[in-house]
Amino acid sequence: MNAHIELPYQRDQFYGRARRSVPAARRFTEWSLRYWGLDGWDRSADLSLCVSELATNALCHGVPRGRGFLLRLRYDGVLVRAEVHDSGPGTPRITDDPDEGGRGLLLVAALSDTWGVGERAPGKLVWCEFAVS
Repeated sequence: MNAHIELPYQRDQFYGRARRSVPAARRFTEWSLRYWGLDGWDRSADLSLCVSELATNALCHGVPRGRGFLLRLRYDGVLVRAEVHDSGPGTPRITDDPDEGGRGLLLVAALSDTWGVGERAPGKLVWCEFAVS
């Protein structure tokens, strides 16, 4: 196990409602993977892309003015989990109607091993998980 890992294998970062928050969240993800000793992991690009999609969705649909979103990354030696917490209403979903959007979540569903939506007060969290082989 990497000596840099500390319990609870978690990194949190809060981002404001700004366009620059998406690339910042991606850089934070890449930094966290390096910190955990996963810099050579073959799925790191997929995780970073999913974080970008979840952060973009939060900014476009879930972050009211004056608020932001929380990116939480967890690693337990077996799984890496990314969660994006926002305070907006609604439940993100994949839709068959291309005019409604949902293509970002389609990408998250295709790249991650599993994903979902959880409740929080106020708002929601959208998460995805990747197995580390």
